[in-house]
Amino acid sequence: MRRGLRHSVVVGSHKNSAGEPVREPADGLARALRAAVSGDVDFSATARALTSMDASNYRRVPLGVVAPRDADDLAAALAVCRTYEVPVVARGGGTSIAGQATGTGVVLDLTRHMRQLVSLDPEARTAVVQPGLVLDRLRDAARPHGLTFGPDPSTHSRCTLGGMIGNNACGAHSVAWGTTADNVRALDVVTYDGRRATLGKRWQGAPAGLRELVGSRLALLRTGYPQGLPRRISGYALDALLPERGADVARFLCGSEGTLGVVTEATVRLVPLPAEPVLVVLGYADESAAADAAAGLLPYRPLTVEGMAADLVRDGAGRAGLPRGGAWLFAEVDGAGAAGALVRAADALDALVVRDPAGQRALWRIREDAAGTATRTPEGGEAWPGWEDCAVPPARLGSYLRAFRSLLRQYGLHGVPYGHFGDGCVHVRIDFDLWTPDGVARFREFSADVADLVVAHGGSLSGEHGDGKARAELLPRMYGDELIALFGAVKDLWDPDGGLNPGMLVRPEPLDSGLRFTGLPVVRAGEEPPEPGAGSVARLGREAARCVGVAKCREEGPSSGTGVMCPSYRATGEERHSTRGRARLLHEMALGGTITDGLRSEEVREALDLCLSCKGCRSDCPVGVDMAAYKAEFLHGHYAGRRALGRPRSHWSMGGLPHWLDVFGRGLNAAMRLPFAARIAGVTPERAMPRVAERSFVSWFGERASGRPPALTLWPDTFTDHLAPHVGAAAVRVVEAAGLGVALPPGRVCCGLTYVSTGRLDAARRVMRRTLDVMDEAAPGLPVVVLEPSCAAALRGDLPELLPDDPRAARLAASVRTFAEALEELAPDWTPPRLGRPVAGQTHCHQHAVLGDAADRRLRRRAGLDGELAGGCCGLAGDFGFEPGHYEVSMACAEDQLLPALRAAPPDAVVLADGFSCRTQITHAAGDRHPRHLAEVLAEALDESP
Repeated sequence: MRRGLRHSVVVGSHKNSAGEPVREPADGLARALRAAVSGDVDFSATARALTSMDASNYRRVPLGVVAPRDADDLAAALAVCRTYEVPVVARGGGTSIAGQATGTGVVLDLTRHMRQLVSLDPEARTAVVQPGLVLDRLRDAARPHGLTFGPDPSTHSRCTLGGMIGNNACGAHSVAWGTTADNVRALDVVTYDGRRATLGKRWQGAPAGLRELVGSRLALLRTGYPQGLPRRISGYALDALLPERGADVARFLCGSEGTLGVVTEATVRLVPLPAEPVLVVLGYADESAAADAAAGLLPYRPLTVEGMAADLVRDGAGRAGLPRGGAWLFAEVDGAGAAGALVRAADALDALVVRDPAGQRALWRIREDAAGTATRTPEGGEAWPGWEDCAVPPARLGSYLRAFRSLLRQYGLHGVPYGHFGDGCVHVRIDFDLWTPDGVARFREFSADVADLVVAHGGSLSGEHGDGKARAELLPRMYGDELIALFGAVKDLWDPDGGLNPGMLVRPEPLDSGLRFTGLPVVRAGEEPPEPGAGSVARLGREAARCVGVAKCREEGPSSGTGVMCPSYRATGEERHSTRGRARLLHEMALGGTITDGLRSEEVREALDLCLSCKGCRSDCPVGVDMAAYKAEFLHGHYAGRRALGRPRSHWSMGGLPHWLDVFGRGLNAAMRLPFAARIAGVTPERAMPRVAERSFVSWFGERASGRPPALTLWPDTFTDHLAPHVGAAAVRVVEAAGLGVALPPGRVCCGLTYVSTGRLDAARRVMRRTLDVMDEAAPGLPVVVLEPSCAAALRGDLPELLPDDPRAARLAASVRTFAEALEELAPDWTPPRLGRPVAGQTHCHQHAVLGDAADRRLRRRAGLDGELAGGCCGLAGDFGFEPGHYEVSMACAEDQLLPALRAAPPDAVVLADGFSCRTQITHAAGDRHPRHLAEVLAEALDESP
């Protein structure tokens, strides 16, 4: 750097010997930023923790975060930071995989305010966007005009246009539409020293001296870059400034990783959507054969050519839907004729041609799920980025992959390559040991060797995600010292103070420094991790570290489909309310530097307060982060050793609901009508408490006779037993109509869910052990049918996880069946009554995440109930919607998917909701709809049958 930036600026304050607070320099920086910027300035521990990591292996804790409102605000923030000699990094969705979206100075969060689609011109096929606009919002706006933005990385539902420009992102369709640089027409930027410019062709917007510097090195620029390489993302694209390429300054800036200027607005090209997209899946003997074949498909003008090996498809049903082979190419073309020509030309073992959009989506889902599968080895170990996206000329891809596999074996490492084979770009996550010094040393050694391998094949160290910290140190191996020196000279022309994203691309930091795992506990082979539910800071930090930061939990809009994750983020738009944000806070809590008070942390408690424990992340997160479990463990430790009143009152009232209902029964109805009852119980006044039924389900069942020997045990969960006994009675009616006898457990049972969700894990274990004692006396070997999805999920998941040493817990978990699963398994020949009506409603979030609903879908189809149920979370989520301060978020969650689906449903639709909370929320928010359990609907139809 020409001028050293301060390293003494710190955050917070300490006390002197007299006990008086001493302000640190960062306080002055924060004050100056608040005075100059109309946007948000946040130097809190929470804000710093949330932006300390991106989707890479690296961690850099910033001083604070600024979210500017517009270009003027951004320029003002840069001016203050320059005065204080503090570096700046611009950040979009934070999904960068090489570490370039983190910084030790000030982070500019461009996603909060600078996220507008400024204009869209269908005739010119261009759009003007702000840097924080999420890609899918641009695509949604362009689709009605038959247009789209060509580059489409897998993070399209949360990555931003600014981040795509910074990394020169690509995606699956780059064989047809190129990289982001190929689709940028002009860029408005602000540099660290305050210069504003509009960049374009013919040197438009170039700083003084750039044209002369490039002109003096034309021979180097014409010969120093690898040729025949469509995915060359590494380094500065100085060859875009060659006169024969139009001296395109905007194109040159793409891929500069925020080291030269901050984009405030971009004019981008739009391309026509394919008229008739057809998916062709080609089977090959192995991955190398597929790679060898990929380049041969390019003359047929495919839109995509994606490669994937069989070891990424660990679902037998998924593999059954693919053609014969050990690896596949997914090629999309426009038109059936083009598909036929491609199949005839391909030397494949087998081929599948799919024109149906639903069928295409199902197959693409297999390919997309493979990307998540790659983060775990077949044995369940962890796999990390690092060599995530190198690229070689497509014709040399097969040779490269064979050599790469050999290098992995040499190092004893494992990783499964997949990716954009038509462009020669390979993604792979590798089971590096990044926790120990020896493992990190091998990571560094392997990185150098694989860099040499890529260069030997004429490739680029980065083919999509940029160099960042992961690869910039190795760029001399690809470009040589002379071109690297030119990169440095160019950086100094644009950013003479060195204030924009220092340590990236030019004068890089070592690739093995700043790893985010440093300081976390190591679980070595043969060692047992801390017990689940122990409230252990070490365990929570180690578990939270599995979050790789790709931010699927931040998906926006319709692109999120029918998933569940993450309802609180979708309601608030706050990073701290996303699964990733909460994982980052737990990670920092375990490290103890930014968040310093461990399990007593108020920052973590506040972020987890709006977690609905929906368990959506358990299934929807690519790496299976289970925030509901982490929340329970944190609350367990957070309130440990405090007096009873140290907990929220709702933890005792709603969290102990099974106990209170057993003790007081209908007496709770009168108690809740007393003045101040809601305040005493710690529940919100906006909600009416559910009424306890006049007669419990267990009481009703005990007074009836059945002549059939029991084929199943029906679980009398708290909600069914005391609050909705008619659901239990309906289930008995249907099960017996199917020819099955029913028994109940021989005593009071409870899954413990309400205790788990409020973090009372010791109480949960006591309840679970008493339940197991009761079930010891039950008829052996019978499946246990649970009508309430949340209770079934707790028995399948929480029970064995909290009592791992009790073999009875695993046996009970394995015996649990949902209502639909039991009918399908035990009465496969039974024909349900046909209703012939549409359905609306919601699949319970715990059923989606833990149990699955395939049997329910099949049962509905057999009963003539047509249509799909909404995804998402109802927002009530057990005690969550009853707790003070949660009502607005609870209703916003319902408005995300559930309530719009109900409003769009026809008047005669059957409204289904198997969860008691879901039915309660629907009744509260859509009083004109009468939600019912599937058992009720079938029982009614049986009673009405002639």
